Amino acid sequence: MRKHFVLICIALVSAACGLAENYELQKYTYPTPYAVEKIQSPTGKVVKNVILMIGDGMSLAHIQSAWTCNRGKLWLENAPYVGLSKTPIVNRLIADSGSGGTALATGYKTIYHAIGVDGNGAAHPSLINLAHDKGLSTGVVVTCRLWDATPCTFLAHNVDRDEEELLVEQFPDSPVDYVFGGGARKMKPEGRFDKRDIFGELKDKGYSIVPSYEDFLQYKGGKAWCVPFDVDTPLPAERKDMLAKASLKQIDLLSKNKNGFFMMIEGSQLDDYGHFNQIGLLMEETLDFDQTIGEIYKWAAQDGETLVIVTADHETGGLSLLGGSLNTGSVEVKFSTDDHSGTMVPIYAFGPGSENFSGFMDQKEIFRKVKHLLGL
Repeated sequence: MRKHFVLICIALVSAACGLAENYELQKYTYPTPYAVEKIQSPTGKVVKNVILMIGDGMSLAHIQSAWTCNRGKLWLENAPYVGLSKTPIVNRLIADSGSGGTALATGYKTIYHAIGVDGNGAAHPSLINLAHDKGLSTGVVVTCRLWDATPCTFLAHNVDRDEEELLVEQFPDSPVDYVFGGGARKMKPEGRFDKRDIFGELKDKGYSIVPSYEDFLQYKGGKAWCVPFDVDTPLPAERKDMLAKASLKQIDLLSKNKNGFFMMIEGSQLDDYGHFNQIGLLMEETLDFDQTIGEIYKWAAQDGETLVIVTADHETGGLSLLGGSLNTGSVEVKFSTDDHSGTMVPIYAFGPGSENFSGFMDQKEIFRKVKHLLGL
């Protein structure tokens, strides 16, 4: 509830002050920096597992600002290879999470607001489907509602991301093994116009419905959905290291498959605070995502056969870093829009196969490289 109250307040203030108010210089200081270690990226030809981490709306400016806030260090910097992803879509220069996520999930460019379909509206399998068909386990962990665009590009298909009930009703047909996130409201009869019980349909397909985050951390069973929040997960200060712990728990479950796994982890709410031009919460989300990256890198370094890719679907907010201090962890920034921009977004790769992700590439090439490395 607190998070949604904060979002409503931000929206009301923005509306009252006018858009020009959003674009004034903002200052923020990150109060408590965290330690970062050097981690050696594994090398080799065997890629058994792939973890795709998407910072929704995250650009180099977001990363540089977060690096400054944490006094000049990020876990992300352990990636030995860095690239840039070009994000234009079929009918626009600037992508949204539906079209950008579709390129990452299916390898197809599509139209604005589309989910899991190409520019002509034809549905295509995502990396979740392709990995399942090859005997790999699959998972999704997000901090947003599961009916939001990015998770839906891996789980469903529709020409319009706003058809949320139609997207959610496809969840029981996805072969995904484990899912963690928010969005229970549209999975329960009382939250849907059609009164369908999506949780009940998932149970009929053999899934366990894990009622709480705490229960999920103790879960030892087969395929499961854990959706303990009606909409999004709480603010970073309240949820603490939930994204990292839920991701590591899911990795523990997925890694029992000797054939390997594919997993998508999203730092979802970076996008929200880019849209709201709110630098404080944006930095909290970005630094929470970086700390999750650190936990994933550490696990992957020990495993030795896991490729971790960190990228974004698009940029949000038109963020510019204009000043600040590494000594105090402070930044001075301006936003140029409350929407997305057309700037390229970064790719960071860690682990075997990471050398394939340096240089310039179209966003859909990330899908194709992952598909090739996993032999899908």
